[in-house]
Amino acid sequence: MAPKAVFAARRDEERIDRIISCIKYTLFCINIVGFMVGAALFAMCIWMRKDPGMEDWVTRLDLWEFYSGMYVLLTASILVLLTTFVGCCSALTENRQALLLFAAAQGLCFLMGLAGTAVLLDYSTYNSHIQPILRRVFRQLIMNSQYEDVSYVLNQVQESVSCCGADGPGDYLQLRKPLPSECRDTVTGNAFFYGCVEELTWFLEERAAWVAGIAMTLCFSHVVNAVLALLLVKALRQEEKRG
Repeated sequence: MAPKAVFAARRDEERIDRIISCIKYTLFCINIVGFMVGAALFAMCIWMRKDPGMEDWVTRLDLWEFYSGMYVLLTASILVLLTTFVGCCSALTENRQALLLFAAAQGLCFLMGLAGTAVLLDYSTYNSHIQPILRRVFRQLIMNSQYEDVSYVLNQVQESVSCCGADGPGDYLQLRKPLPSECRDTVTGNAFFYGCVEELTWFLEERAAWVAGIAMTLCFSHVVNAVLALLLVKALRQEEKRG
């Protein structure tokens, strides 16, 4: 082989080695960060599920749909913690089969994260499916407010959130029920303007926004991880052919 050809082949080998090293350590670092973000998502989901205040509202108002997306994200966060470990090991050992498995797992994590976030936001944001559920629950509470246990739940919510009825004081007039004192501002004596549907939606939306933000950050990292893993597999194949 001519000296120029030997030099060109050696230069190509060095170039491929640099590419492999760059991708490998980039993938390793992204997975370390992904592990921490996944742990944060897991902690946030556990905190929201076990938070006494949140659980109390969900139980009293029968809003178990709010937890649907959170359960999906909780499962996704556990999968993220496992796959990031696989990603670090496969990148450092340059194992092509493990890298392909890791890339496929990233696709699954991406779909679960996207689906969980969509369901969570669909049951926690303004103009979402949670509002008709809240409206139905509050109208039922108002209609049955003559019962002590129902009246207690209704008044507790209205007093704590500073709201009145489902969509405002007009619900009591429409359903021919007396306006309770908990519906009024203790300082001015005026009835609260906003209904409990809007106030509770804003409350749920604020909590869900943090979880959704973390989940979407992870979804972006899954795409980057999958692309880097496939690029590393391609570079390793090129190195094997040249070897």
